[in-house]
Amino acid sequence: MLRNNHGLLAALLIFVPLCSCDTTVCDIPNKNERFDCHPDAPATSTNCQSRGCCWQSGTPSKEQSESDVRRVINVPYCFYPKDYPTYNVTAWKETDYGYTASLARSTPSSWPNDVKALTLDIWFETAQRLHFKIYDPNTKRYEVPIRTPPVPHQKARNPEYIVKYRASPFGITVTRRTNGAILFDTMIDSAPLIFADQFIQISSQLSTHLLYGIGGRKSTLLHNASSWQQFAMWARDQAPQFNTNLYGSHPFYINIERDGLSHGVFLLNSNAMDVDIQPMPAVTFRTIGGILDFYVFTGPSTTSVVQQYTEVIGRPQMPPYWALGFHLCRYNYGSVQKLKLVIERNRKLKIPYEVQWNDIDYMDKHLDWTYDKVAYAGLPNVVKDIHNYGQKYVIIVDPGISTDYPGKYKPYDEGLKSGIFVRNATGQPLIGRVWPGSTVFPDFTHPGAAEWWYQQMKDFHDVLPFDGLWTDMNEPSNFVDGSTVGCTPGRLDRPPYVPGIAENVLQAKTICPSAQQYLSSHYNLHNMYGLTEVQATQSGLHKLLGKRSLVVSRSSFPSLGHFGSHWSGDISSTWEDLYYSIPAILEYQFYGIPMVGADICGFQHDTTEELCVRWMQLGAFYPFMRNHNDDTSKDQDPAAFSASARQIMKTALELRYWLLPYFYTRFHYSHLTGAPVVQPLFSHYPHDKNTFPIDKQFMWGSELLISPVLDQGQTEVRAYFPADLWYDIYSGVRLTGVGSLVTIKAPLEKINVHVRGGSILPLQSPNVTTTQSRKNPFEILVAFNASGLAFGSLFWDDGESLDTFESGKYDFIEFNARKGSVISKVVKMGYHPASGLYLNNVYIFGVSQAPKSATVNGKMAIVHYNPQTQVLQINGFSVDLLNMISIKWQ
Repeated sequence: MLRNNHGLLAALLIFVPLCSCDTTVCDIPNKNERFDCHPDAPATSTNCQSRGCCWQSGTPSKEQSESDVRRVINVPYCFYPKDYPTYNVTAWKETDYGYTASLARSTPSSWPNDVKALTLDIWFETAQRLHFKIYDPNTKRYEVPIRTPPVPHQKARNPEYIVKYRASPFGITVTRRTNGAILFDTMIDSAPLIFADQFIQISSQLSTHLLYGIGGRKSTLLHNASSWQQFAMWARDQAPQFNTNLYGSHPFYINIERDGLSHGVFLLNSNAMDVDIQPMPAVTFRTIGGILDFYVFTGPSTTSVVQQYTEVIGRPQMPPYWALGFHLCRYNYGSVQKLKLVIERNRKLKIPYEVQWNDIDYMDKHLDWTYDKVAYAGLPNVVKDIHNYGQKYVIIVDPGISTDYPGKYKPYDEGLKSGIFVRNATGQPLIGRVWPGSTVFPDFTHPGAAEWWYQQMKDFHDVLPFDGLWTDMNEPSNFVDGSTVGCTPGRLDRPPYVPGIAENVLQAKTICPSAQQYLSSHYNLHNMYGLTEVQATQSGLHKLLGKRSLVVSRSSFPSLGHFGSHWSGDISSTWEDLYYSIPAILEYQFYGIPMVGADICGFQHDTTEELCVRWMQLGAFYPFMRNHNDDTSKDQDPAAFSASARQIMKTALELRYWLLPYFYTRFHYSHLTGAPVVQPLFSHYPHDKNTFPIDKQFMWGSELLISPVLDQGQTEVRAYFPADLWYDIYSGVRLTGVGSLVTIKAPLEKINVHVRGGSILPLQSPNVTTTQSRKNPFEILVAFNASGLAFGSLFWDDGESLDTFESGKYDFIEFNARKGSVISKVVKMGYHPASGLYLNNVYIFGVSQAPKSATVNGKMAIVHYNPQTQVLQINGFSVDLLNMISIKWQ
């Protein structure tokens, strides 16, 4: 019997004989090829060898605690021999859809309840997507209940991958047909497949050390597999920090191959897990439940990998146009008077300002679907004023429902009556503690939960007409471990293995894994709790409002982007967290969640004026832009700062609002194809190896390069410019990139933004809200490439109706430019705004000679030309974008 780190008796292990006396099976001189046989710390020579594994001792760093050793991994002291017992193929058959195979093991592993017989099914689903499952054919096991494409009955034609297998010991390889690159390869003698009831492990070689994804946690964008790293996944209420499981679980990665091509791998499993990477390079998935359900995506570009991934988990939703504006919030305005003061002082300065939020302080005793009629007396009138000004209003809701007012609190009374709360092991509603005190937790997998949730939001919307909902604390968070009476001593609450998560127990800061939900145990569904809440919330808002809305969730799981959005949680007001917000936002693009942001100026602690200015500048290029801070920090809304800082922030916001038609068009492409809206540089320059580690710059689409200041006192930026043509967005000054770092000036009032040659951006004059800016005329910015060509497009609809693309209620316009002309073409005309769609201004970058004249649809227009910057501006006209437009100069 083993005793875990908390002194609790662990499950009985089935020991295998000691290592064979044949020491050659332990002769693995390349330490990077040793796979951990004792991931549960602490390992000793005795218990290592009792597992039939090899031992070579070392000394952990004295600076690491025992729990740190779990999460900060290195060469294992206890590792698998080359002949460790595993599965053999007993039957292999080609099928119409791919292959099926039977696997069996005769010798037990060191983990209890081995599944002795397994089935492997392989589907050639599309030419770019391979799908395979390894599962127990005799006993039904839990599988993740998200919607994925149905498996085909016939193989895809001309697949871009080749599948091979080894019978003894079992192994499978998936390689790229064109170049033989490894996409997935388990044929590693010292990394056996293990499939026990609560311990499942499989390892694969990687193509190179260039690895991205496996989230989410605070880290750089590149997970360099030339070092040992562990990623633990178990959703947790945890302010972002290194080497710790955070709010979400995303067992998906992108691997760059030697020639710059990309592929992706996704394990559809929602149980607690570790993902280890090691410098072989190799990856190990280690989960404590479910099955092995893998997808392999061939890309070959990073963008196409994400597109193929979102084809499986669901395309991102199309946000309402207003959601792309500037959002303002803080925890604890304290009173309705302070809330009104903040609103008015930012309006007075004509700050572009779209959405006002309220955190939990607006509630009565922290009860969902209530508001404090003392501190926030008159709040409905404030919301009415917000709407009259053309703004929107979003409120927070937490999943914890108070039990302290039975018979007097409708959400609890009706939920109890409907039986939709999560139950403990005895079948009673599990009681925890969160903000309102004693609480129960809705089971959003219950068939009646969505209707119950909708009814609560409808009743409250009649009182306080919100426009979107913020689903916080939905890991779910719990202020006691498990429940107010603890958890059971059973196998779900005390599994034989716990991944390398914070505190090393599953129930820490959440509810008992043994808790029962409608679809399965919380042990299986925990990582999906936030997703299921978002699904119910989005469904309820669509039903309530009849139009697109905004749902922003802290917890996340694959397919969240199909239903809602995400922010990066309780970050701090530090320059470090300013930087780490960039890799966080880029990483979530890979997960099919493009509408993502970070708390601008930081959530925890006081910001400084310089930090907040730089953060507002960077935040102007977050897909989701919200300034938010905690209850003890000083105000950080734009109007709270000096006149000079306010003006800089206002300028950054006006730049964002000017670009909103372009941003919105990128979101349309994301909704349609799954492509990210912002991307790392390597997505567009995969053959430039210098771009692989860059995460202090990023791109919007393929058109804009953002190079922010990320350090205190900095007035210059060392920015990398890939070999291409680039133009400063403010001046049009040209910079020819040669694949090197360039020092560019970055005074406090400027964030560097460059337009890539070959781009055409649709723009619109900014205003204080999108309600107003959408009535303004359009502009376009043309930036010629070295061949004198440029292309762009505009997607436009009413900004809020559901399924406008699917129903054809939109306009789509293409722009093409060559030296001397810009032509527009109306591809689709299904929306006719009352104010019309008019173009009245064109900027053209890269015009080498001064034109004598210009015409728009044959009529003379006004020409402005700057010979120093080679920028041409044409205005003095107004033409309908819903007709073909021809602009010429000579």
